[in-house]
Amino acid sequence: MLFQIFILLMSLVVLVWSADKFVFGASSLARNLGISPMIIGLTIVAMGSSAPEMMTAATASFQGNPNLGIGNAIGSNITNIALVLGITALFQPLSVSSSTIKREIPLLLAITAVAYLMLFNDHFSFIEGLILFIGFIVYIITLLVIALKSTKNRPCDDPMIIEAEKEVPKAVSTKQSVLWLVVGILLLPLSASYLVDSSIFIAQAFGISDLVIGLTIVAIGTSLPELAASIMSIIKKEDDLALGNIIGSNIFNILAVLSLTGLIAPGEIDPSVATRDAPYMLGVTLLLFILCLSRRIGDFSIGRTKGAFLLLTFAAYQVLLFSQINN
Repeated sequence: MLFQIFILLMSLVVLVWSADKFVFGASSLARNLGISPMIIGLTIVAMGSSAPEMMTAATASFQGNPNLGIGNAIGSNITNIALVLGITALFQPLSVSSSTIKREIPLLLAITAVAYLMLFNDHFSFIEGLILFIGFIVYIITLLVIALKSTKNRPCDDPMIIEAEKEVPKAVSTKQSVLWLVVGILLLPLSASYLVDSSIFIAQAFGISDLVIGLTIVAIGTSLPELAASIMSIIKKEDDLALGNIIGSNIFNILAVLSLTGLIAPGEIDPSVATRDAPYMLGVTLLLFILCLSRRIGDFSIGRTKGAFLLLTFAAYQVLLFSQINN
């Protein structure tokens, strides 16, 4: 058992590390090919934080454990908002001025509601997965079109887009870029496979479901890039990017990660998803929307008190999960 726990932890570390190297290699190669840093920041870098979840969901689904993938997507969204954003706000209250974020928080709430409705009947179909994935493609294209239009005749003045562009890794030689890209491509599926295998072994040993493992250990582990990115953003005084990382990651988790489960392994899912986990994800997302609104309409902010409240919701969810396991 101790060996399997060690494998689980090591595979999480390698998964997160390889995702970072994949993003570095892909971003650097894209820069060498003349692609705009703004486009790289809004696509490759933005999707990089969800790469661990995507690979885990795909691997689990291919191995016949879709509940682990679904749990990872839902658990990561809950963790990103309640734990990561809660910790970030405790470190430094967030004040958001980006029009992109103000537009995407209601969008995230709408997408989360759609996902909840799809999972409500304890069945996740191929068509539903395809709808979400098409939504992902449309979202990326729309984001790029809006960003390009805003910079067509004048420099971009959206703080989040400016900060995202700054986060694009500096280019290295094409040879080094390809090397790190290949390293990421090779290690991402390998580490995800070990992560899924060890998670299933531990779940069976403790008599808990794959879903709960995905909602807890795997979700928290794969959310570490978001935590690191958010903390670094507030250190650099980039509040918009700190919240933007969370919002973007959660949108990707539903449209890109959750959709993979439906596309690869459609069928019946654990009933707890509809009665406990999806409603909690929707509730936490609604809470984020409410907390971001200040007394002055149009201002988005999250202070330390709100951060502490988010952390309490995360603790409450963990208590709910493990109290039901014991029962």
